[in-house]
Amino acid sequence: MRALPRMLLACVLLTACAKQVDARVAGNDDAAIDSLSLRLEELRTRDALGDATCADRCSVGTQTCELAESLCALVERHPDRDDLPPRCAQGQEQCATARNVCARCEP
Repeated sequence: MRALPRMLLACVLLTACAKQVDARVAGNDDAAIDSLSLRLEELRTRDALGDATCADRCSVGTQTCELAESLCALVERHPDRDDLPPRCAQGQEQCATARNVCARCEP
C-alpha cells in the first residue's frame, strides 16, 4: 500500500518539471535537414535498383518531391547559412529527376 503513494508522487514530480523547448532551434533544424537528406538518399538508392513498377517509381517521385519541399522550407529559415542552399538545390534536382522517371515510365 505504501508503494502507490510513492509512485503517484514520483509521477507528479516528473510531469511537473517538464520544460518548454522551442522546436525551431538551429540544432533541431540541422537534425531535421540531415534526416530529410538521408531519406532523400534512401529514395534515390531505392529508385536506382531498376526493378520497380511504374506505380512504385511514381510513388517514389511523389515522396521525393515532398521531402525536397520540406527540406527547402527548413533551409529558407536559415538565410545566413551558405552551406544549406546546395542541399535544397540537390533535393529539387532529385525531385525533377524522379518526376521525369515517372513521366517516362510505361505502365
